Amino acid sequence: MLLPALWAGLLVCIGAIAAPAAFATLAPPEAGRVVARLFAQEAYLSLVMAIALFLMERGVARVDAEAGKGSIFSANLVLLLATLFCTVAGYFALQPMLAAARAGQAGMSFAVLHGVSAGLFILKAALVCALAWRVAKPA
Repeated sequence: MLLPALWAGLLVCIGAIAAPAAFATLAPPEAGRVVARLFAQEAYLSLVMAIALFLMERGVARVDAEAGKGSIFSANLVLLLATLFCTVAGYFALQPMLAAARAGQAGMSFAVLHGVSAGLFILKAALVCALAWRVAKPA
């Protein structure tokens, strides 16, 4: 299955190529808007990918469990649930907080929230890479 590898490639390209290139070539406010748009599109795509792969993997885990080759709750399902958590927490929960911090409203500082968001994105990328490796590994 190529979907996890394609997803991992997308995450690496956004985090290691597109975002740094935007900040290297554009003024910081404009680069921030471009990168924010990239991460917004990535977050929605990650939701779709995580849910689609979860449904596919759940079917595989069910067949394996019925054949006595494992549990219905596989390691791949755990990886997918973790990526889903990273997406929801890292984008959908933190983005409104980042916007409020950027506007100077009370709460955690922009730098702290940005660090947490970046950490969750890196963790998600690592989880998706692990999933791609597990799926590609011969049985």
